[in-house]
Amino acid sequence: MQNIRTIRFDERTCLAVEAALDSATIDQLGIPESDIRNPAVSSSYRSLKTSRPNQTVLDAQAKVCTGPTQTKPLGEEQAFKVLDTILRSAKGELKDEEEVSKAQLGAFFAAMTIRANSFPEETQWSEGERRAMNTFWPLLVRALPSDVIFIADPEGSTMGVGSSIGPQFVGNDYSEMRLVGALREVLAGGHLGYEEVQGVLRDVLPLKLEHKKSAEVSESLLSAFLIGQRMNRETDRELKAYCLAFDDEVGPPPVANVRSLTHYGEPYDGNTRYFRSTLFVAAIRSCYGESCLLHGVEWMPPKGGVTEEQMLKFMGANTYLSPSQAKELLEDEKVGFAYVSQREAQPSVYSLIGLREHIKKRPPLATSEKVQQFVRASGREAIVAGFYHEGYEEPLLMLMKRRGVHSGLVVKGEEGALSMTTRLRSVNSSKGLPVNYCSGFRSLSRASAFEIDGVSRESFSLEVNAKDYGIGPTDTPRTDRSVSRNIQLGLAALRGEKGPAYDRIVLNAGMVDHLLGCDGADDISSALDRAREAIDSGKALERLLNYIKISQKVK
Repeated sequence: MQNIRTIRFDERTCLAVEAALDSATIDQLGIPESDIRNPAVSSSYRSLKTSRPNQTVLDAQAKVCTGPTQTKPLGEEQAFKVLDTILRSAKGELKDEEEVSKAQLGAFFAAMTIRANSFPEETQWSEGERRAMNTFWPLLVRALPSDVIFIADPEGSTMGVGSSIGPQFVGNDYSEMRLVGALREVLAGGHLGYEEVQGVLRDVLPLKLEHKKSAEVSESLLSAFLIGQRMNRETDRELKAYCLAFDDEVGPPPVANVRSLTHYGEPYDGNTRYFRSTLFVAAIRSCYGESCLLHGVEWMPPKGGVTEEQMLKFMGANTYLSPSQAKELLEDEKVGFAYVSQREAQPSVYSLIGLREHIKKRPPLATSEKVQQFVRASGREAIVAGFYHEGYEEPLLMLMKRRGVHSGLVVKGEEGALSMTTRLRSVNSSKGLPVNYCSGFRSLSRASAFEIDGVSRESFSLEVNAKDYGIGPTDTPRTDRSVSRNIQLGLAALRGEKGPAYDRIVLNAGMVDHLLGCDGADDISSALDRAREAIDSGKALERLLNYIKISQKVK
């Protein structure tokens, strides 16, 4: 078991701890204050081992490394600045964080190539981008490595200056050759088969892991592949490949002897603005037999927001649990919920965090990693996941059905998180699906999930309005990357302090119970009352404190 680092607290740090955990709670935990790791802001959890990307190129990636309708072509001034930066970096004139990484080069030039080959006219190259490329390409083709030249001009015709490097490029070994073959299709705006995507991922990952030789593959090629698949809008078979590729990496998932298990798929990159309530919802639902498995990472780009792992580590919980140890906590009658880090369950996928920061935009993994089952259950299983961009709700539900669960639910929460808000919908809200939109399916049969056919499932979609269930409208509490503030709000609510955080937690516990078709939740009012009772009786807080203590003792 990983030992928690002991840190000397200065006065300012101690005040931050006290703001989130009062002395009574710390006494209950039985953990000395000196053993609580306490960066107060989510950005402080970023690994110092990872180099930062070049900001000039990253700003351009934010505009061009996105979908056919979302891409914003660069103006001439920005395009000239970006290509000049890339040229100077390739010639060795930029050092440290000013250097443009291989991953950035791959992502940027893949975006430019895909836009030229397959995007609609309004998101193809601007006149300014074209003039900048005409000016710089003759210089870049002499300075860039061959893999990047291939990405920028795979057929030797995109740039208008004939080059044989792209058409003849094959890679350096078998893994890279397979990646290059797949990437040629992606750069042309095409799609790949299920086996082809899985084969590439298994060949090239883990990218880098301590104490283990990493696959010899170009980061430029891999980043081009990941961002290219997202820009082309992944097909169902491609997303399934990402979702299932590393299911058994650390062995078959253990089976917990519980009657009901909900897997929570929050966005791994966290919340930067609003209260993140899922950890506290899990503590509530565990009180009446609805076991919950949370999963994620400590820190993830592009948002680098507050995550469940940060909160648990802040409070002194063990965040290095294996799936087998999580199974023990799910079965423990004093706990009933657990958290598993991607680091422990899928180290190959976890190895991409640094590269994902340099890609800038979310790769297909940002969708598929939310639909994981690191522990299975002997009873009924459900998956809940959050989404933001319209069009991804159906692929997420498709992946849930592919997992064979009894019930599935997607929620458009604030910041793309899966929790519903109690605030009123703004009259000036953006087009598309509103916040609190929910869609899903639930089984009408008690048979094994894998025996259920489509006829046995009931599909639904709705917009949840808290006011309809007697919960008055309130603005969602802001946390602004503060881990301690998020914990402070959650603990206050679990102590029974009424207010926006309390209402939000109750709404999400009760509505998830109802929408997933959980026992005793057919009536929404009864489901909400059950959640309130779990808080007001003190049971939910006790469950959370038990988790923190017992997680440190599992073997």
